[in-house]
Amino acid sequence: MKKFSHIDSEGKANMVDVGSKPQQVRTATAKGFIKLQPATVKLIRENSMKKGDVLTVAEIAGIQAAKQTSSMIPLCHPLPLTSVDVKAKTEDNGVTIRATVGCVGQTGVEMEALTGVSVGLLTIYDMCKAVDKEMVIENIFLEEKKKD
Repeated sequence: MKKFSHIDSEGKANMVDVGSKPQQVRTATAKGFIKLQPATVKLIRENSMKKGDVLTVAEIAGIQAAKQTSSMIPLCHPLPLTSVDVKAKTEDNGVTIRATVGCVGQTGVEMEALTGVSVGLLTIYDMCKAVDKEMVIENIFLEEKKKD
């Protein structure tokens, strides 16, 4: 069985020391979906929600969240992000969010991409909860990670 990197010799959680790892260009892309009623999708497309432009606000929230990941996830390293791209797109039955994050660093940016998607979807939930009582956030996953 592979040894867990975030557990010390006494079984306690700790942040992994990445100090000896080389700096590399790293990217990660995550994706997620929120299922909405057709009437809610229509309101979003028409920009008629009382709280404002749902897609733009969700994208900005996702960007902010990616930049704050190490403040929310205890064992994540603070990283010097070089790019955060969050896109929200309406579908017939909801909204898909995709986040791509980049950095030059010693550890990956998967958590930043996943956090960006998650908070973007939560923002849509918050902005639509007054009109849609059947929303479901689902299928948040890492699509790709790379290091060069």
